[in-house]
Amino acid sequence: MHPMYPMYPMGLTNSAQNPSPASAGTLHIAMLSVHTSPLATLGGKETGGMNVYVRDLTRELARRGHRVDIYTRAQDPNLPHVDPYSLAPGARIIRIPAGPMVPYNKYRVYDHLAEFTAGVQRQARQNGIHYDVIHSHYWLSGVVAQELRRHWAVPIVQMFHTLGRMKNAVAHSADHREPAIRIQTETEIVRRADALVAATEVEREQLIRLYAADPGHIHIIPPGVDTDRFRPIPVEQAKERIGVCTERRVILFVGRIEPLKGIDHLLYAIARVVERRPELREGLCVPIVGGDLDPIHLDDEMVRLQELREEIGIGDIVTFLGAKDQEQLPYCYAAAEMVVMPSDYESFGMVALEAMACGTPVIASDVGGLSVLVRHGETGYRVPARDTEALADCIIHLLAEEDLRQRIGAQAVRWARSFAWPRVADQIETLYRALLPVTAR
Repeated sequence: MHPMYPMYPMGLTNSAQNPSPASAGTLHIAMLSVHTSPLATLGGKETGGMNVYVRDLTRELARRGHRVDIYTRAQDPNLPHVDPYSLAPGARIIRIPAGPMVPYNKYRVYDHLAEFTAGVQRQARQNGIHYDVIHSHYWLSGVVAQELRRHWAVPIVQMFHTLGRMKNAVAHSADHREPAIRIQTETEIVRRADALVAATEVEREQLIRLYAADPGHIHIIPPGVDTDRFRPIPVEQAKERIGVCTERRVILFVGRIEPLKGIDHLLYAIARVVERRPELREGLCVPIVGGDLDPIHLDDEMVRLQELREEIGIGDIVTFLGAKDQEQLPYCYAAAEMVVMPSDYESFGMVALEAMACGTPVIASDVGGLSVLVRHGETGYRVPARDTEALADCIIHLLAEEDLRQRIGAQAVRWARSFAWPRVADQIETLYRALLPVTAR
């Protein structure tokens, strides 16, 4: 049995309310993450908070004795088809061939979902497994889940992680808009899923307003954070680990390199900081963690940002470090005076939660899940999206007030601990069981 934890500060709804310890009995869970593996290096083009969510939730569920199979698309012929060792005892990663066995445009993966679904069914038959629940992540996985339910007659828990209509609302050009097939498919998944997990009340409202979701099917359960990995580390130790001079003051960005992350907004704000406070210039370091630095694979956004850095005269301050694994990230966060998330849209904001767990204040755009996650003046600051002057003001303010940074950092650690994975898993487990037939609970 597992200890009961208090309800999240942001609250829950429906069957996930008042989480209690799971009933006795092992659950067999099919976790679907079609387009990206939970073991992929973070900060890549298709890797981010969803990867962390699937990986860490699976570990916690397996630790409780449940059997979890993560089904993901095979992208490397050198990796095993079935990997029972990488995550935890009782958890397997099963790589299903579907389309070319290489990294592949996720929208073209849609054309291979029938092949993927057939591969999942074949694997389940070979193993003689009957799953109790399907937990699907992102809209591509939701398509597979609908078809599997027709054959398996088990409930579906769906989490989108991002919503196509919200991404389109902040798209900077037609090239950045999500395709109509995604919007159409998400709408269908919302209508048919047995339960929808929303990370925050904000996402719940978006599902209702933009997709006509049934409020009775939405359960607010925020993602979690590994508080053993993400924890306060002495600044000097962290800077030594990542190779930053101890005299440098670090302003950090972590995330995918894509327009909606607002990295250009951060660069403009840094230019304003050193324009207004030129004495800060020599001591500043702004690492951008994320993306692929291989010249062969540089995408348009990385090229644009690197050119912008030079154009606005901050090439001596801003450094692009590429993607980092999770072993390095706690040291990156702990070395920073602050983490900046200048996003145009975030469904939740896992980076903010990880940074706060390390005791690092966060400055974030007042959008999506960040509006709930970052407590203004307590664990960091929220500023209007794309407001360069407001962001520069906050950066200068935090740089100038060491006592304030220390106080906010300590409060951030306490807030982040309320999102520890065991607490999240309690609520997810309770939701799974609430969906099962009475005889199977």
